[in-house]
Amino acid sequence: MKVDVGNVVGNAEAKYDHPNPIARRLVAGFKRAVGDLYLRTCPESVLEVGCGEGLLADSLIRLRRPASFEACDVDLSRLSPGLDPGLSFQTASIYQLPHADRSVDLVLACEVLEHLEDPAAGLRELARVARRAVLISTPWEPVWRVLNLARGRYVRALGNTPGHIQHFSRRALLRLAETRLRVVEVRRPLPWTVILGEPR
Repeated sequence: MKVDVGNVVGNAEAKYDHPNPIARRLVAGFKRAVGDLYLRTCPESVLEVGCGEGLLADSLIRLRRPASFEACDVDLSRLSPGLDPGLSFQTASIYQLPHADRSVDLVLACEVLEHLEDPAAGLRELARVARRAVLISTPWEPVWRVLNLARGRYVRALGNTPGHIQHFSRRALLRLAETRLRVVEVRRPLPWTVILGEPR
């Protein structure tokens, strides 16, 4: 099983409960974009890959409760307490998901591809498992790093968030998505790119 060495599981800081009101507003825009696309697919089965603390999965299942909602990551030790009991969790790598081909209505990987040594292989596995749709998102670079520097974060790393080893412009993420997906919709909540596509 291929696993990225030094992968950072979960967020480097409290993304979903940030004390800064500007950060909270930006995250609200991200969650709204992902939530809208999630609702658009009307899935009866969902797999979130790279779930981190489980907070995005918790947010989505409260919008619409599918028959099954599974979330996975290479390490589940960061899961937040009090998550919706309708969620199930499993340890798994994006490179080798324990699911059959075309077995899950919606597969999502938000804030994951930038952590991977081989994002193309990760996307290939997401598309393999998806029956109807794949939803991906990454930070919009270089805007992400500029905003980090503007708030005085990760200055020595030139604004690069810990664990980010890939840096996707909006065009670069779209190019990657189109290798495995028929792109249905692109959302651009600052400073992210969110893409919904159908597996080819």
